[in-house]
Amino acid sequence: MRRRWVKVLAITVVVLALLFTAADRIAVHYADKEVAQLAKEKYGYANTTDGYLDLSIEGFPFLTQAAGGDFDHVTLDAGRFYVDTTTNAQGGYLHIDRLDLDLRGVRVTSLAGRSAEANLATGTLNLSYKELSAVLTRLAGHGDRLTVSPAPGSSGQAAHLRVSGTIEGSPVNSTGTLLAQGEELTVNIPGAQAADMVWRVGLPEGAGFTSARATRDGVEMSITGHQVRLGSSRYGM
Repeated sequence: MRRRWVKVLAITVVVLALLFTAADRIAVHYADKEVAQLAKEKYGYANTTDGYLDLSIEGFPFLTQAAGGDFDHVTLDAGRFYVDTTTNAQGGYLHIDRLDLDLRGVRVTSLAGRSAEANLATGTLNLSYKELSAVLTRLAGHGDRLTVSPAPGSSGQAAHLRVSGTIEGSPVNSTGTLLAQGEELTVNIPGAQAADMVWRVGLPEGAGFTSARATRDGVEMSITGHQVRLGSSRYGM
């Protein structure tokens, strides 16, 4: 009789554990979708028809983390969205290939305000030379065409770029720079009549670009931040 009771108890515990796990996974799936939607609305990620944004709240059990308002690890992966120049120049939109953010020690600070704070944020943003070539060509105008490729000597927050083609009918073959600082990307082309081109990327307040380097396929920028406020940016996006 006692053996049967132990067996029933064991089965009950297993069933309850399975039910809790299922409920936990359903809850985290719903939370992932809700937070991803907020990121889209707040920062403009995935603002194109083929853009995407995936957000994952790591750790188990989720329900225990949610009850305390503290999450160990949250990741965000967005791509194929665009940012515009700070001057809103016609045709100045720049497509972002990929943005990855890794958030550690996330604490909910306001349910009503849908805001939180992360102890540490790290990540990368990638731009392709194809997209850089396209936007510089559009901004150059006059039917000119510019091609961007990697150049040696990238260091710190400035990636060196080889820019070749024509601007206003004059040939250009020089080394420009892409400076990643704060939330802004600034491209400078020596010899060009136009002023520096600046784009602003919506990042959570407290996070910013810390380095940029020209790789074989494009420019990769590192992002770092401490005590990062989620749900707001320094420019009010």
